[in-house]
Amino acid sequence: MTKTANRRRWLTGAGVSLGSLWLAACDRLTASPAYMKTLASAEGLTRRAQRLVTDRKALAREFKPADLSPWFKPNGTIRPADPEYVALLAENFANWRLEIGGLVERPLSLSLAELRAQPSRTQITRHDCVEGWSAIGKWKGARLGPLLDRAGLKENARYVVFHCADRLGAGEGPEGGKYYESIDLIDAYHPQTILAYEMNDATLPVAHGAPVRLRVERQLGYKQAKYIMRIEVVDRFDQIGRGNGGFWPDRGYEWYAGI
Repeated sequence: MTKTANRRRWLTGAGVSLGSLWLAACDRLTASPAYMKTLASAEGLTRRAQRLVTDRKALAREFKPADLSPWFKPNGTIRPADPEYVALLAENFANWRLEIGGLVERPLSLSLAELRAQPSRTQITRHDCVEGWSAIGKWKGARLGPLLDRAGLKENARYVVFHCADRLGAGEGPEGGKYYESIDLIDAYHPQTILAYEMNDATLPVAHGAPVRLRVERQLGYKQAKYIMRIEVVDRFDQIGRGNGGFWPDRGYEWYAGI
């Protein structure tokens, strides 16, 4: 087994252990400032170690059509109940628009047809879940980098935040517990980072995030935000959710989930 495969297996196994911990005791531990400070410090160490051993600009392994998994588990939310999303789904996303704003010079508002007309990429990659399972799927979508170039990043832009339609929490901040995730500009401009609208040569299914989901192939599954409604470019996280850059990072998972 290669060193890369060993590292991927170790990181996934570590994620399984972390996931089990939080299923058992997330509320109690997140109430402890000392624990969260320790976790944040450990995350920084993990991220620095990851960057020492991995070229973040390198491509994730891509596979052949024969390698596609016969079943790809639709994890997390499989059909959002958000009224706005339900209405958009009822009309097959004809009026859905992707808003790209925040620290950009030229905010964008793109229909699904307009997004499909942007520079795209097709890739067959492996999805590794923090729960310990993996699946190989084929994705096609608009490359995020050219979209950000079109919007024009401001000088202080540092992160890209994906705001989603699925609600996993309740009553937290202006988003009301909706799922969100974020990546830095290194991952945003990675050639395999796409806003996927097709899966396995078909329109992206609702259970897998229709109309658009993020594929950031160098990171674990919980970073692959589904049901994207808008994108916000920011310089910090402290005013979003609990301030840690993502729904699960707000609950103790690592913000940088590189594999």
